[in-house]
Amino acid sequence: MVEVTMAYRGVAPRLGNDDFVAPTARIIGDVEIGADSSVWFGCTVRADVNFIRIGARTNIQDGCVIHVDSKRHPTIVGNNVTIGHMALIHACTIESGAFVGMNATIMDSAVVASGAMVAAGALVTPGKRVPDGEVWAGQPARYHRSLTDQERADLLDTVDRYVALARSYRQDTVRTTEFR
Repeated sequence: MVEVTMAYRGVAPRLGNDDFVAPTARIIGDVEIGADSSVWFGCTVRADVNFIRIGARTNIQDGCVIHVDSKRHPTIVGNNVTIGHMALIHACTIESGAFVGMNATIMDSAVVASGAMVAAGALVTPGKRVPDGEVWAGQPARYHRSLTDQERADLLDTVDRYVALARSYRQDTVRTTEFR
């Protein structure tokens, strides 16, 4: 079995009950992940110079990188968060119920509020706050529009679908081949 976690300076990651971590993901150092969360293929979650906290029922999709800033800014990700494929999350806060689109970048000390959406490809610059109920897009990201009621409902639906998908991966037998 491939080891997906690695201690750094004596601090090992702590995973929640029923988490799914793909065999090609790497979780390093002072990382804590809540129950029913998932970290998908090719992700790196590295807390070597500060800490990372990821809540319950949060999905970190394929190819994401989550890191911290030395001593000033940890990375905090709340419960029921979706972070889309290839996103870069660096030394920021993503509150519970937020959504970060594919290939988006959230930089140091930025905050994505609960119920906010960062569009695919957006760049949230240092110190910016994306308010609840708003969609921010562009590079640099700025207010684009308000979320509809249906989009707000879809945010939780996406979380539910990823929790179910992670359960199916945990239950299935996966065969791996070692290359030498």
